Amino acid sequence: MSKIDPELKKKLLKESQAPFKGLRKIVWIAFSGSAFLGLFIMLAKIASGNELQLNNLLIQLCACIVFPTLLFVDRNKD
Repeated sequence: MSKIDPELKKKLLKESQAPFKGLRKIVWIAFSGSAFLGLFIMLAKIASGNELQLNNLLIQLCACIVFPTLLFVDRNKD
């Protein structure tokens, strides 16, 4: 009855269940990279003797945990 290729139909159904998955993956990678770069810079400042507020360091550490976790949770389960 349907003239759509079964493989295409399967791909379209998968995309409709999880839209923008590729874009989300790129965003999680970008945010993770930014969080780790920020943490590296903060640790370099601490090593050079500058003072940092503990709140800022904790926020950066949480970002370094949350964004890679979101990337891991959003992965393909195939």
